[in-house]
Amino acid sequence: MAKAIQLKGRVLIHFDITAETGLHIGGTESGIEIGGVDKTVIRDPLTQRPYIPGSSLRGKMRSLLEKYKGLKQNQRIGQGYIHSCDDPTAYPNCDVCNIFGVPGERGFSTPTRLIVRDVFMSDESAKQLENADTDLPFTEVKTEVSIDRVTSAANLRQMERVPAGTRFDNAELVYSIYEGDGCDARKDVARLKVLVEGLQLLLDDYLGGLGSRGSGKIGISNIKVEWRGKDYAAQAQVLGSFNTVAEFAQNLAEIQKTVLSQLN
Repeated sequence: MAKAIQLKGRVLIHFDITAETGLHIGGTESGIEIGGVDKTVIRDPLTQRPYIPGSSLRGKMRSLLEKYKGLKQNQRIGQGYIHSCDDPTAYPNCDVCNIFGVPGERGFSTPTRLIVRDVFMSDESAKQLENADTDLPFTEVKTEVSIDRVTSAANLRQMERVPAGTRFDNAELVYSIYEGDGCDARKDVARLKVLVEGLQLLLDDYLGGLGSRGSGKIGISNIKVEWRGKDYAAQAQVLGSFNTVAEFAQNLAEIQKTVLSQLN
């Protein structure tokens, strides 16, 4: 049976990301021979600047929220597992699966609510790194040592990282509000709280790899929240600007109230 679903509007969340410690988001290993680096970072092929893929940001938020909510890891993805509702009675009340999505072939699925864009290095940070004496263009090389527990032999590994202090401008989360078959716009608005929880969980954890060894701590700042509703061609309505995720969270109830008032 065909579903009837209406897009009621979208909440647009923009912010800047700063690497507070070195950041390693891995790329292909085709450039390993350059400088003898074991693990390279992903780069924009046009500018050669490292960037943050939207998939990395989105995947980390989903993973942290699944752990926070204690959800069963029941679907294999590559070498790991994620939570993905396979029960049509559980899906309507699963915040994570409604926000981040389930496979489209499941008959009970509804549109994924969250889009996460790639985030690119700011021109200011790129210029600073071009003028700095970095090991590789825009990056540093961190050498780590692992010790053989039997022979005590040292094994050196070199990891490429974006240096601490680098800023990535204008991250964008696009959160859609739907009404119709299997969709409840009011529930979607309520789930904005889960999205903010995901951002706070990320701040307390790490982004990318090597996090347990010091890499990947980030900061989020210059947050701007907007709404596009009935007149989608019109300029987006600014719902608030905040310096921190904590400030965003403190004002979330008022933002939700404004969005709810625009749904009718």
